[in-house]
Order: sequence, then structure tokens, then C-alpha cells
Amino acid sequence: MTGLIQKSGRSKEIIFLLSLSLLCLALSIFRCVYTGSKMFLFLNWNLFLAFIPWLTGILIRLKPEAQQHKGLMAGFVLLWLAFFPNAPYILTDLFHLRRQSEVPIWFDLTLILSYAWTGLLFGFFSLIDVQSVLQRFLPAKKAAILPVILLFLSGFGIYLGRYLRWNSWDIIQQPLALLTDISNRFTDPVHHPRTWGMTFFMGLLLNVMFYSFKMIRSRPF
Repeated sequence: MTGLIQKSGRSKEIIFLLSLSLLCLALSIFRCVYTGSKMFLFLNWNLFLAFIPWLTGILIRLKPEAQQHKGLMAGFVLLWLAFFPNAPYILTDLFHLRRQSEVPIWFDLTLILSYAWTGLLFGFFSLIDVQSVLQRFLPAKKAAILPVILLFLSGFGIYLGRYLRWNSWDIIQQPLALLTDISNRFTDPVHHPRTWGMTFFMGLLLNVMFYSFKMIRSRPF
């Protein structure tokens, strides 16, 4: 019975996220057709990148045989962690919001927030999946604090993407240059206040949103 409930819940999650993604796509296409501008079509790529950690989380959760192999699990989790910041990253696309636009500002606000919320859901669902698996390997207290740490790491990842223009693929394409930029900010934090300011406050915001999401999700109706 429990398995059927879980399968039903997963199906509803997939349908809901697919519906939200199609709504986002429809909004961006409408804007493109109405204005003749492709300005916000890039949001579809950003949403695809947010989809990757969600898919990885599902693969981790639904492959119990893989969970028996620590090396394989570590690889899955590292892949998930590399792409996880892409899910909340779409929040920073609000930086593109401009009063002077081909459409009313409220439409662009609705458009960007739709993508941002869908991306956050991809990320939060995946985080819950990863935590549920990793808590089997970690003491209870460490497993409980894990999402907090991962969300602050995500805040750092968002900074790397938004201001230094690094992306998840650069871990393979330019690992040394990426590592240099990261290490500079750890070895000389005083000269990088924007790095740690954005990391802290973005991480704080993501924690507030994630635990609000969990509270709503677990609330009895």
C-alpha cells in the first residue's frame, strides 16, 4: 500500500512539474510572438538546467540497488550537486526585469517568477530525494543539517554563475580556472565581500523558502 501511495505521489509530482514547465514555455512563446523579441527565450534553457538535478534526484531515489554501492552513490550525488544551483539560479533572472519593455512590466514579472518558482520546485523536490537517501549513510543530526549546508553552497554556486559566469559544464571544460576562482575567494575572503554577502543572503533566502515549502507540504489538511 505504501508503495502505491508513493508511486501515485510521484506521478502527481511529475504531471504537476510538467504542466508548470509547459505553462512557462507557453508564456515565453506568447511573448516572443507578440513582441517579435526572443529576449526571454533563454529562460527555457535555464529551466532545463534546473530539471537535471530533479531527474538525478529521482534516479538516486528510485534505484535502491545503486544505493548499495557507495562509489556509484557518490558519483550521483556529485553530479546532482554540480547542477543543483541551477534550480534556484532562475531567481536572479529577475535582474533582467526592465520598466522599458515591449510588454507591461507585470507580464515580464509574471513570466520570470513562473520560471523561478518552477525551477525552485525542481530543486526542492530533488533536495528532499537526496536527503532521504543520504540520511541512510549519515547520523541523524548530520542528515538534518544537510539541507541547510547544501542551500548555502547553492548560494555560492549562484554567485559563481551570475557574477563570474561559470556554469556546471565548466567543471569538466575548465576545471583549473574554476578551481582558481573558487580558491581565491576562500584564501582571501576579505577582498571578496560581494561573494560572501550574496552567498550568505541567498543561502538564507533559500533556507527560508525550502523550510517554508516543507512545512506547507507536511501540513495536514
